[in-house]
Amino acid sequence: MKSGSKLIRCLTLAVLFIAAVFAPVAPAQSAKPIITKIDPPDWFVGLPASLLLVHGEHFENTAFSVRPKSGARAARITETTISANGHWAFVGFEPGKKPGKIKLVATNPRGSTTAEYTLSALRTPVQQPKGFSPTDVMYLIMPDRFADGDASNDALPGYHDPDDRSQPRAYHGGDLRGIAEHLDYLQQLGVTTIWTTPLYDNSAGQSGQTYHGYSATDMFGVDPHLGTMNDLQALVRAAHDRGMKVVLDTVPNHVGAAHPWAKDPPSSNWLHGSPASHIEAQFDFTSIVNPNGNAAARNAVLNGWFANSLPDLNQDDPQVTRYLIQNGIWWIERSGADGLRIDTFPFVPRSFWHAYYGTLHELYPNISEVGEVFSPDTNVTSFYAGGRANRGSDGTVDTELYTPFDYPMFFVLRGALTGKKPMSAIADVLAQDKLYPHPERLVTFLGNHDNKRFLSEPGADAGALRLGFGLLATLRGMPQLYYGDEIGMEGGDDPDNRRDFPGGFANDKADAFEKPGRSKEQESMEEWVQSLFALRAKTPALATGQIRVLSSDANTLAFLRGVDLSGNCTANPAAARYVVVANASHAAQDVSIPLDGTPLAGCAKFMPELSVGAALEARQGSLPVHLAAQEIAILRAEQ
Repeated sequence: MKSGSKLIRCLTLAVLFIAAVFAPVAPAQSAKPIITKIDPPDWFVGLPASLLLVHGEHFENTAFSVRPKSGARAARITETTISANGHWAFVGFEPGKKPGKIKLVATNPRGSTTAEYTLSALRTPVQQPKGFSPTDVMYLIMPDRFADGDASNDALPGYHDPDDRSQPRAYHGGDLRGIAEHLDYLQQLGVTTIWTTPLYDNSAGQSGQTYHGYSATDMFGVDPHLGTMNDLQALVRAAHDRGMKVVLDTVPNHVGAAHPWAKDPPSSNWLHGSPASHIEAQFDFTSIVNPNGNAAARNAVLNGWFANSLPDLNQDDPQVTRYLIQNGIWWIERSGADGLRIDTFPFVPRSFWHAYYGTLHELYPNISEVGEVFSPDTNVTSFYAGGRANRGSDGTVDTELYTPFDYPMFFVLRGALTGKKPMSAIADVLAQDKLYPHPERLVTFLGNHDNKRFLSEPGADAGALRLGFGLLATLRGMPQLYYGDEIGMEGGDDPDNRRDFPGGFANDKADAFEKPGRSKEQESMEEWVQSLFALRAKTPALATGQIRVLSSDANTLAFLRGVDLSGNCTANPAAARYVVVANASHAAQDVSIPLDGTPLAGCAKFMPELSVGAALEARQGSLPVHLAAQEIAILRAEQ
């Protein structure tokens, strides 16, 4: 037995020796760690544990810690995961309860590196996002094309993409200070909420292609062409001082082709594919809306690269989800913004939106968001609206989105106003409001940065644009204007639809921000828009009231707005009802609006709030209205 035991011991030692000799050897540490970037770049005390994404070199065998460590309320590291190439570290981090500066320490056998990190207090309840609502009027601005308020960022040293207004896809010089300098103009127009296209740093992107902000190379930085975080904070403060709000554009779906992740992702699951091997994003949203939708088509929507070039983030990965949620929190806290506009909404899994908004709404109960669901189909847009757990091919999920844009209304408005569709098509879209949990929240619009300008649409003219603004001001939902449409700017497909606002840049021949600088046509349109939104602001029924279609045909549409449409005609001023009648034809039209059997039964007189001249009277249960070509009338009903 003893000799057998000795043999076993010898064999065991031999096996251990062989294992030691032939075991893979960990690469020797070449140098001490180098920290080049930390996302988020700073954070906030009082929040749950966060996840820092640290970029650098030589993170193999590296441990992370924070200093100082004293006290139970101090910040601390909870976990660390290092990427295979040693360039990235995921560092679980509890920010503690005390604001101030700490040091993040990275240590390996070759030495240590420290990076200063700031912990700030969360915004007070008074400073929290106000959100937007149907009472607001939203104005979309591409900062680079609106106004240049800071010449110092027009030719940034070290950037390969200087401002060049002769190139339609280059930076032109507009910035955040330029917006702040024209808040008087916006407020006089009737704007209450400013939406800017993304402010992400795009400056490392392809020359002449990234001025728009949708090709981020740093999701935690303000593009230096547009200014600084201080400039953004100053804009938000100035807007808030006027009772106005600011909405930031966010892009959780993808990053720019020049983002460092494209060549060196933090993990193997960070992106769907790579620059050399990926699928192209497709727009078949019905593959998701349909519970039995085609799996390959659904995969191309959720996992494809937008425009076949923009790296698609994998929101199914928990680390990516945490990163993006923290990104949303950081921008809200840092800027003081009131809401978010979400780009490419259907291209992201609804399960992610449920987690994303679940977190944001818990932190910011009043925040609101509008999502881009680029589809003319009400079944598609309503599928993504929050407030209902819709069943699709990606499961049964409530996105918790405040509202989508009303793209179906956009398409029929453009069609009806340019003679391609009957006016009854607008009534058809309104009849689908039952699909939405909150149709009153929908954001209506005539144009944006992704479509040719309204006046450049075949069949459009100034009369059609005036009528379109009249409908935006009176239909249910929150109207959104595209910068320059209020003065009748023209422009074809991208990038022609993104021309500079006249007067926002040095050496412009005319300044349309001021009345003396506008042409007769520009002034007429701008005054019309002002009058419409001034009326809307003082008339609750037009902003938040219920809506009911009264009549529609190829050329005309009539609908009713009222805070309460139950019962017959009322003399209560607080419950006043308004009839809106629109004629899209280039010829005058006579419209007979039925009153019996509607909430207008018993109404005798209809007082003009806008257009048609003298008061009108009911006749035998109907209201006759004569409309000039391309005219809209707004009438207040009286007993």
